[in-house]
This record gives sequence, C-alpha cells and structure tokens, in this order.
Amino acid sequence: MTVKELLEQSNINLEVIHMGNPEAVITEPYCCDLLSIAMGNAPASSAWCTVMSNMNTLAVASLTECACVLLCHNVSVDENMKLKAVSENINVLRTPDSIFTTALEVYKKLHENTDL
Repeated sequence: MTVKELLEQSNINLEVIHMGNPEAVITEPYCCDLLSIAMGNAPASSAWCTVMSNMNTLAVASLTECACVLLCHNVSVDENMKLKAVSENINVLRTPDSIFTTALEVYKKLHENTDL
C-alpha cells in the first residue's frame, strides 16, 4: 500500500502536513516515541506512529527511510517542522487518533485481503 492509498482508503482521519512522495510504499506500522530507539529499529518503508513532532523526528525518519510519519493525538506541528518536511521530502500526516488505533488501522489496511 502506498501513502496515497493510506490517505484515500483507510479509516484513519488523516490531515496532510506534507506529502513529499505519495507513492512511497508502506510495509508495516511502527510505534515508538523514543528517537534513539526508533533510529536503530524503525523498519524502512514503515508508517511510523508517534507523538514526537519536532525536527529530530524528521531526521530519524529520513535516516531510517520510513514511508511516512503519522503524528498521533493531534500533536502540534510548528512551522520549522513543516519547512523541514518539505525540504527533506518527507511524508508527514497527522491524526487525532491514538498511536495504538492508528497503527492498528494501518496494519488492518495492509492485511485486509488476508486471514489474520
């Protein structure tokens, strides 16, 4: 599933902060709010669900090659983060949903045609 498909076809209420590469493929959700842990463990092509909304989050997303960052609990995003997302071409979306609910919905969308 691509980030664009997640945005258009999932049950997640998503707001686009920046859509850098809508065709980036999502392979799994990843949940973590500790940047140092995410830096070493976030799988490439994952949809990273977090409440960490700062420039360092984008640095980790770039380093780990996440498909997108899903900011949960409607955390605020400052202008510097938006500008960095644009300059680094990183997909950043925001939802009022919890990290668990968001990751579960990504997982269900990825596996909707398989027996769980």
